[in-house]
Amino acid sequence: MTSELRRSLDRMRYEVLPVGAARVDLLDPGTTVTVTASPSKGIEPTLRRTEQIAASGLRAVPHLAARSIRDDAHLTAVLDRLDAAGVGEVFVIAGDASRPLGEYPDSLALLRAMERLGRLPARIGVAGYPERHAFIPDDCAVRAMAAKAGYADYVVSQITFDPRTIIDWTRDLRRRGVEAPVWVGVPGVVDAHRLLRIALKIGLGESTRFLRKQYGAVSKMLARYTPEELFDELQPQLADPDSPIAGWHLFTFNEITRTVQWRDDLAARLSGRADRPA
Repeated sequence: MTSELRRSLDRMRYEVLPVGAARVDLLDPGTTVTVTASPSKGIEPTLRRTEQIAASGLRAVPHLAARSIRDDAHLTAVLDRLDAAGVGEVFVIAGDASRPLGEYPDSLALLRAMERLGRLPARIGVAGYPERHAFIPDDCAVRAMAAKAGYADYVVSQITFDPRTIIDWTRDLRRRGVEAPVWVGVPGVVDAHRLLRIALKIGLGESTRFLRKQYGAVSKMLARYTPEELFDELQPQLADPDSPIAGWHLFTFNEITRTVQWRDDLAARLSGRADRPA
């Protein structure tokens, strides 16, 4: 299992913000880097950063936020621009804008529009929610996942700190007929206060309760947070052919330097363990 976890570090996905500095130059060529969407700034910063990342030799994947795209003409222009940049993979989300800019209120509407236009990208990712979504009722989230599954090559889970919740949720996806592999979304090594704000903002009540039970004060725990413990708990899933879990999707919030240093340190330790005689 140690060797499988070690290999998983080489195929991790990294998520960055469309604004601010992001040291993607520290990542290995061919690494998948996804670019989030800004509800306040629109889709243009996402497209610009995606083009820059693609030109640098990395695999760039933009978040296409349905609520930030006006209509079919706007969507066609976006897809033309991605084609010109050699980008054939997108991650489709509803977006956090309180009101749609145009015709697409949610990710399913955008997926159906791309299909109608004959412009479905070669690979498509969609979001999944192991815990209750802050703004979407549970039954709506379940129905939306079932509808999106027909378009999805993979699913990326929202941040969840409890490994049991993740395992149960991925198994439930399979029971509901969702066959796409799951990339487990976890924060990279990021500022503790920022991580706590994000957890509270997106409504991770179940996860913060889990953290409190495991470590006491959440803020103190987050001060020493790394993804390693979650990886340790979930690594048996990587070797299980019946598990939907394919690997890790790191939310870096542009703190790539610290995250890459942690990854390299963990890889070195895991390589040492794998080399030891049994």
